[in-house]
Amino acid sequence: MTRRRWAGTGRSAVLVLLAVPCALLALVVLLGLVLSLVGVGIGLLGAVLPAVRGVARAHRRLAEGALARPVPLLELDRGPDAGPPWWTLGDTAALTAPSSEDLARLGLAPFRDGWRWLQDPEAWRLLGWLAFAVTGGVLLSAVTFLLLPGALAAVVLAIVLPLTVGTPAAGVLALAAGAVLLGALWWRVGDGRLRARADAALLRPGRQAVLEQRVHDLAESRSQTVDHAAAELRRIERDLHDGVQARLVALGIDLGLLADLLDSDPAAARTLLAQARRTHVAALADLRGVVRGIHPPVLADRGLVGAVEALVLDLPLRVTLVDRLPTRPSAPIESAVYFVVAELLTNVVRHASAARAWVELGATGDTLRVVVGDEGVGGADPGSGSGLRGVAARLAAFDGTMGVDSPPGGPTVITVEVPCVWSSPRTSPSSGTA
Repeated sequence: MTRRRWAGTGRSAVLVLLAVPCALLALVVLLGLVLSLVGVGIGLLGAVLPAVRGVARAHRRLAEGALARPVPLLELDRGPDAGPPWWTLGDTAALTAPSSEDLARLGLAPFRDGWRWLQDPEAWRLLGWLAFAVTGGVLLSAVTFLLLPGALAAVVLAIVLPLTVGTPAAGVLALAAGAVLLGALWWRVGDGRLRARADAALLRPGRQAVLEQRVHDLAESRSQTVDHAAAELRRIERDLHDGVQARLVALGIDLGLLADLLDSDPAAARTLLAQARRTHVAALADLRGVVRGIHPPVLADRGLVGAVEALVLDLPLRVTLVDRLPTRPSAPIESAVYFVVAELLTNVVRHASAARAWVELGATGDTLRVVVGDEGVGGADPGSGSGLRGVAARLAAFDGTMGVDSPPGGPTVITVEVPCVWSSPRTSPSSGTA
């Protein structure tokens, strides 16, 4: 708790320093708005607004550190046919002189972007945040930063002044009361979350931008779902061809030889019969494996909790399962969450070097919430491997989200949330250790 307040005080100091470039940008923006009445300021706005968003990105990162959650950041509309940003001058990888087309784009693009952003609600939201950052925002950060030094200064004065200038008792009591008040305020708001919440509220995209991003995410999710379904079909075909089909062919050959040897060599026939039985059992096991990969029978029979209980029994580590589900989720959600839990536990076994893990199944309103954690080495990164990316792609098809908290040294806690429609009722929640 105290560490979080010290970190918040440090972030407040950084925010106070960032107020200087914010103030300079605000002056340039104000000048651009005034000069836009005669046209010149439109290009100035087009040139300065990307810098404003860059400073906003830094504030967003500080807000994420204070709130311990992702903070969305609004985007400036560059148009459907916009190329690379105007300040890149084409291909920066090729160290050649800019062409006349690049120079023309450099001269006209700021005016094009500035005119578009004057009509963009997201740009005005960004300017509103900038106005807050140089007024109430910097004042809030400065007060948060000065609370602890003020409390310490009051304590020092309460001790030093009576020894040097003979301050009366009333003055000492006032200083002591001020130190206590400032210290209490620092303990209450020193983590900087007030400023972080304000920045997060002002920098988040507007409703229209959220809807547009939602359409984009749905299109991407649909593409990923189609690719995942095609990959699953190829896997099933491969498993049937390489496993079940090969064993059934071998079984047919054994039965043919058995028919030939039945009268001439009964002993050899009995040997082939035993071999055919083993091949039959192996073929059934392969077929069950294929079916289990499509939809585990235990999931249909015992539901999500029973299927996860059966899953953790086969793991080579101690897994605690906590069940707080009010009812049974719908079948598609149940299947998706089962395979998500299976993939996450497989990652624990392969990469975490953990002796203990836990799975929590719960619900918040119409959202199914799953927490998978372990006491391993930590350092899990969704961008570094295909496992967590596959989990995120599976969840995206159901509008689900995945949060990863895995500092180096552990523990790793992965939180999965999926909007859910509940189906059959349950009698009571349960918990246990496998």
